[in-house]
Amino acid sequence: MSPIKLSVIIPAYNERSTIGEIIHRVQSVNIPKEIIIVDDGSTDGTRDELEKIKREHDNVVVILQPRNMGKGKALRTGFAAARGDYVVVQDADLEYDPEDYYKLIAPLESGRADAVYGSRFITTQEHRVLYFWHSLGNKLLTLLSNMATDLNLTDMETCYKVFRRELIQSIELEEDRFGFEPEITSKLSRARARIYEVGIAYYGRTYEEGKKIGMKDGFRALWCILKYRIKPLRRK
Repeated sequence: MSPIKLSVIIPAYNERSTIGEIIHRVQSVNIPKEIIIVDDGSTDGTRDELEKIKREHDNVVVILQPRNMGKGKALRTGFAAARGDYVVVQDADLEYDPEDYYKLIAPLESGRADAVYGSRFITTQEHRVLYFWHSLGNKLLTLLSNMATDLNLTDMETCYKVFRRELIQSIELEEDRFGFEPEITSKLSRARARIYEVGIAYYGRTYEEGKKIGMKDGFRALWCILKYRIKPLRRK
């Protein structure tokens, strides 16, 4: 068996209609990999789909959370199980294109980076045009995060983040929901990790199509920016 280059961590909650397709797209990427799906207490039949997927693919690991515990908690579970050289976060919807993995891991492969963010705002690739206020909120949170961390990211809230496995497994994470994004950004800054950005494609969903993040998550992100600006970094 070839060495595992990439661990793909997929937190999933009620994604029965998309989970099969996203696994197909991830498997189509020609990089040696394992796929770790953490089901966060789905009630819509996602778990039945995952049983089929696990039987069909020997590089897929399925972890079932006992109840809905949040994206951040699901990611912590997935990170702990990862064995690849690099670890990438992949949402279970179809908003992000796994073909971007090649670009995302390039700065890691060359030894220039410890973490890479996929930016939806510096890209020349196609992206779906959707909510103005949602986009503005993302940019505002990124600005405030940059002020707190002294980074110059363009898309702190992006799903696509790739880390050297040893790095992400060494950082103690706390946030259970979408506060993971500002938390990990702050902690990477505190750890003096070398962070790169690359432009990615983006096919955003509407709320009718299943988008889950909302205004309360934005307020939580704001609180996390302030919290982790002050709180000391803890390593495992």
